[in-house]
Amino acid sequence: MTFAVVEWVDVFTRKEYRDIVVDSLGHCQNKKGLLLHAWCLMSNHVHLILSAKNHDSSDILRDFKKYTSKQIIAAIENNKQESRKDWMLKIFREHGEKNSRNTNYQTWRQDNRPKELYSSAFIVQKINYIHNNPVEAGIVERPEHYLYCSARDYHYGERVGMLPVVFL
Repeated sequence: MTFAVVEWVDVFTRKEYRDIVVDSLGHCQNKKGLLLHAWCLMSNHVHLILSAKNHDSSDILRDFKKYTSKQIIAAIENNKQESRKDWMLKIFREHGEKNSRNTNYQTWRQDNRPKELYSSAFIVQKINYIHNNPVEAGIVERPEHYLYCSARDYHYGERVGMLPVVFL
């Protein structure tokens, strides 16, 4: 599953906004039965390989996106140091006004781009793709060096990352 910020705005270049996403994923794991198998948070999109214990994963993602959207907007509005505030909020407001499902702002794009993982080889391919995103973007040299990703867990074979993963 991949979902992106509207207009591919680079919101997650700031730690406080990344932490909203990570904390919310952790909440969904602890309270809603979300199982993360692999994940990576980039500057303007999120990759997840996931399943759910007792709930429909689409319900969990809907709630996740709704909650994080409100939290991200509030964090941007309240951040006195945010030099990009005006143009980011303008973009989010314009998208919110165009979408009848929103009241004011829209942070996430509507399309989640899910892919069914139909074979072991395809799963490995997708995990490698997700984990190599920060390398391809030139952020780090090795996938396990990127903090906002499950590559560290897979590299070391145990939980060392920010969020617990269920290995595939």
